[in-house]
Amino acid sequence: MRSRQEAIDYCLSLDHSYEDRPFRDKNWTVIRHKDTNKVFAWIFEKEDHIWINVKCESGMLEFLRQAYTAVVPAFHLNKDHWNSIILDGTVPEEEIREMIKQSYVLTKASSRS
Repeated sequence: MRSRQEAIDYCLSLDHSYEDRPFRDKNWTVIRHKDTNKVFAWIFEKEDHIWINVKCESGMLEFLRQAYTAVVPAFHLNKDHWNSIILDGTVPEEEIREMIKQSYVLTKASSRS
């Protein structure tokens, strides 16, 4: 997964999700749950790469940051709950999909994010 469209397409493959562009800055795309409007993926371009902010279980935040140099504390979000994945080709696609799916599950189950 390297492109914005690939990230969007995968996110939209998850049940009851939709794409939104809530900001005046067209660089930002968010993917939300249809039933709650809660965001589970923030997709944007920064430093010539596509980045995806995803919510993460607290016990996995640091593990993923240490395992992959392209997983960093989230840009513009609470770094105690969110990571950014930089789509530079170094994180395996299966792992990216799993992190997005985990964010989807965590934001769907939670009443507050």
